[in-house]
Amino acid sequence: MTAADIARLAGVGRAAVSNWRRRHDDFPRPVGGTAASPAFSLAEVEGWLRGQGKLTGSPVRERVWQALRQTVAGDADLAGVLAFAGAFLLFMNGDPGRWRGLSRRPDKDLAISLPRALRDAAAPAPGLADAAGLPPRLPDDRVALVRTLAELAGELGAAETFEFLRTRYLEHHNRRVYLTPEPVVRLMLELGRSAEPPGDAEADAAVLDPACGTGSFLRMAHETAADGGLLLGEEIDATTAQMTAVHLALRGARAEVRPGDSLRANAFPGRTADLVVSNPPFNDRSWGYEELTGDPRWEYGLPPRMESELAWLQHGLAHTRPGGHVVMLMPPAVANRRSGRRIRSELLRRGALRAVIGLPAGAVPNMAVALTVWILRRPAPGDHPADDVLMADTSADPDGFRDVALDAWRRYLRKPESVDDGTGRSVVVRIIDLLDDEVDLTPARYLPQRSTPESVGAFTAERDRLERKMSELPGMVAELASLTEAQARDDAAMTTVGELAKGGVLEVLRSPAKATLDPGDTPLLVLEDVVEGRGPSRTSAPGPDDVRVEAGDVVVPTAARHPVARIVREGGAVLGPGLALVRVDPERADADFVAGWLWLGARDARLRSSTSTARFDVRRARLPRLTRAEQERLGAAFRRLADLEAGLRDVRDLGANVLRLGLDGLGAGTLRPRD
Repeated sequence: MTAADIARLAGVGRAAVSNWRRRHDDFPRPVGGTAASPAFSLAEVEGWLRGQGKLTGSPVRERVWQALRQTVAGDADLAGVLAFAGAFLLFMNGDPGRWRGLSRRPDKDLAISLPRALRDAAAPAPGLADAAGLPPRLPDDRVALVRTLAELAGELGAAETFEFLRTRYLEHHNRRVYLTPEPVVRLMLELGRSAEPPGDAEADAAVLDPACGTGSFLRMAHETAADGGLLLGEEIDATTAQMTAVHLALRGARAEVRPGDSLRANAFPGRTADLVVSNPPFNDRSWGYEELTGDPRWEYGLPPRMESELAWLQHGLAHTRPGGHVVMLMPPAVANRRSGRRIRSELLRRGALRAVIGLPAGAVPNMAVALTVWILRRPAPGDHPADDVLMADTSADPDGFRDVALDAWRRYLRKPESVDDGTGRSVVVRIIDLLDDEVDLTPARYLPQRSTPESVGAFTAERDRLERKMSELPGMVAELASLTEAQARDDAAMTTVGELAKGGVLEVLRSPAKATLDPGDTPLLVLEDVVEGRGPSRTSAPGPDDVRVEAGDVVVPTAARHPVARIVREGGAVLGPGLALVRVDPERADADFVAGWLWLGARDARLRSSTSTARFDVRRARLPRLTRAEQERLGAAFRRLADLEAGLRDVRDLGANVLRLGLDGLGAGTLRPRD
């Protein structure tokens, strides 16, 4: 097992494992791997952790995962073993009595009896049996894996066991799999279900996700459905599709999940659903424009080559029953690209588009722009075309965007004239007013401009803060008088951060190479926070490999274009991507001294860089070898400069706020010159 596996088993960060290796002579020695990524014996690590009272996780989980990984040669084979585990858990969950009888038999009998049973059990997931590789007789390592899986399933249950394996697998492939945050998934399902359902009461209620990925929408639809309706999903990656099918089957869902490309190879031709909900691929240049030119799904017009999103919207409408709804996540450019103007016009004229709702920036992590939710309704025969559309913007409510969006949509469905509640966050726009030369469906364009200051007295309060901060600057400048001119020293012995790390004076940590920004409630320190000298501005769900920041740590961007080094004053946040952390042993070095020289090193790296992508190698940063007392004196001087830089930055920010509030107040008439 790796250091990351040990950290996960003990419920700590990787930095703690590094500390244990350095400080405890009896910590298990590596049994394989490389110097940069050593591998350890699970049994030895488990014994050491138990002896130290640090064993918090389930050893059975790690045994299963390690046994699963040890039966393969690479990640491609890992998917096959995961399929095998899924087939077994489906069998065990579907026929526990038969498994209890088989489990009592010797391994040689089990090896012969299981393959056929697993093939039958794998039926809910098309292609699962083939992916699992079920020969007439199972090899010994697969029989051993089955018994270990059964032990873990007895502890957690079959569904939770597979969820553990699936989550661990996805952690190893997080660059390939994209997860939609749960609050957005829940919102989109609630938006689709708030509307009146299709009139066909005899039909089996169904939800379709044509780009289902790991099944976030389908799982939530199953968990929140009152009647346990049918779930349909298609996913282009066969392994992910199989995992999603197993995941849903183990949770008792009536689901059909098929592998395939929904646009090019539609897995559900002729089938319709009450609700189509999805987060489809964006900006896909190869979605199938050439081969799908005459496809009957393009009822509202042939999607342009660069507008794959409009293909997905029409695919959703084509699979929706008359009166049913489509709720899809879209990038903001879909609302105003000139190439998509004709299709947007047709969606409006025929009453298919019902609402466009803007989400706050960061509601969907890893996206550079704030996304929007489009709500469409497939017109039913005899319908009178709608003559208006709801436009809503929740960007001012990052914590409560779900409530704002649902309230606006429900008001609109109940009584459109009640949408305007005076907050300026939603408005009903007549379709005739949208059908101009641009057909721009950006919500902010139609909402009233918020030019009134946020609160009464905001301008005065901010101006007073600016005055106080400016009054502090002369004192900060005066403190610099303690720095006197001196002859430059060229005889100081120099070292590097890397050398000090080898000697245990400090430790250099970085965020994981495959860091994720999954939604959660743990503070996340990102690059922008460090550059602006502020605390964590975002949150995430921390992973086992993430680095936790402690008070006194020095945080430095690894990009040379950001020449700063900050000392963290409050710990607890997760270190975000693009950052390095230097943790100083306070008994052997002064943090302000180290931060000052890292600041110098970052600045020099910026001056030497010829491109915007040049990196700052923290370990190669140079600093002089000085006594602890000399470090403190020099560190205090660096700290005075850092305080001045922070003061100037605060004045800049406060000044910008005063200017903004002043302009808004004069424009709105809430500020005026004194007589």
